[in-house]
Amino acid sequence: MVQFEAVLFDCDGVLVDSEPITNGVLRQMLGEAGWALSQAECERIFIGKAVRDERARIEQETGQPLTEAWMLAFYVRRDERLRAELKNVAGALEAVIAAHGHTAGRIACASGADKAKVVMQIQMAGMAPYFEDRIFSGHDLQRSKPAPDVYLVAAAHVGVPPARCLVIEDTATGAQAGLAAGATVWGYCPQGHGHAFQGLGVARVFEHMDALTAALNHKTSHGNLI
Repeated sequence: MVQFEAVLFDCDGVLVDSEPITNGVLRQMLGEAGWALSQAECERIFIGKAVRDERARIEQETGQPLTEAWMLAFYVRRDERLRAELKNVAGALEAVIAAHGHTAGRIACASGADKAKVVMQIQMAGMAPYFEDRIFSGHDLQRSKPAPDVYLVAAAHVGVPPARCLVIEDTATGAQAGLAAGATVWGYCPQGHGHAFQGLGVARVFEHMDALTAALNHKTSHGNLI
């Protein structure tokens, strides 16, 4: 039987399938600035991080400063694509509802992305009634993931010690943040590549959101928790 007092979700790649969209826009704009990247390279460098976290490398590869104007243009193009194409991760809404019921509403979203994007995506996903104002961004803090700050803030807001929180992450960077906060971390790995979490201390790896829903509802999982 699984029992946690709070569940803290990452957003991109956990609640919504936004990463291919965001990274597609980023790859295109970096190419326009002179840094040609394959899709795999772009994902490897940027997934789980804020674009600004790679400022030094972007400026080195493009030979141009990473200006606020460039970032704003990226946000505009990214959000246009997200509004047109964003889909939920399969089963994520049901998992959020299960977590909300399991914890009597003590759930939160703790993301490394900018808050406006996270709020927009949660609204589009039909999850806003469950998260309400419990949406947090590493952009608003001194340090973002893999530092634990955003998870510490989320846990404090719901009034639960991190040791009694379950964190759901899909990247090693995010998992490191949850673990550093002192939470139990489960890794969502829809492609079955659980090796991304090896050696990190992630308690469980699962491939389907219905496995999380089943665990929180104390039912037999249809998608095995590994």
